[in-house]
Amino acid sequence: MQNTLRSDLEIAEEMADAARVAILPFFRQSNLKTDNKLDAGFDPVTAADREAEKAMRAVLAIHRPKDGVLGEEFGHSEGVSGRVWVLDPIDGTRGFISGTPTWGVLIALSDETGPKLGVIDQPYIGERFIGDKEHAFVKGPMGRAELETRNTRSLDQAIIFTTFPEVGTEAEAAAFKAVSQKTKLTRYGMDCYAYALLAAGQTDLVVEAGLNAYDIQAPIAVIEAAGGIVTDWQGNPAHNGGRALAAANAEIHAAALEILKQY
Repeated sequence: MQNTLRSDLEIAEEMADAARVAILPFFRQSNLKTDNKLDAGFDPVTAADREAEKAMRAVLAIHRPKDGVLGEEFGHSEGVSGRVWVLDPIDGTRGFISGTPTWGVLIALSDETGPKLGVIDQPYIGERFIGDKEHAFVKGPMGRAELETRNTRSLDQAIIFTTFPEVGTEAEAAAFKAVSQKTKLTRYGMDCYAYALLAAGQTDLVVEAGLNAYDIQAPIAVIEAAGGIVTDWQGNPAHNGGRALAAANAEIHAAALEILKQY
């Protein structure tokens, strides 16, 4: 029987807590074993990824057994409720195995129209960014604070992020460069933490390509709750992955989108 006494947000936070417990013993350990998912290229996965997703799925099995689950490591489990929990146990495994604290746990609750609740959790720093229809806040070492995106209006004053300088294909890299050349500052390599910083009012744009649903759904929920916008490069919904443009407000989104639409 599905336990509906606890709210979805409470369940999401319990999952984030469980993931923290599973992941942190592996972080910055010299004997951590890394497997490669790809025959060509490098897409790492570790025991920390797998154990964290198992821990989150165990929470859902108790509290939300009727809901579906889509996770990076263990795929899609069908539900009967029309709701799906979308999980990335470690977004930024390359950063994780490099010892940087820019990776995170991503949790989203979605239906067919997209995410309604999102959590971006950084276990090592102890920061948790949360967004839904009623809340947009961060909890961490500095306490709790409301999330609100910036009001930067022009590209020449904007700070832009992406994870890889290559972005994706050559055309996608060229598209990113065309936007970034018009901005004040370009930064790389932050994985999901870049989206958290956008929601927290620290940056203005995140432009990425080649995403999966579990990479972007939690950031969408958090950023939109904080006042921002996330679409694909044509201005359409981005919750199924692919190319994503996250922006602090409508004006800066429109300016970046005008360029990206050409690619």
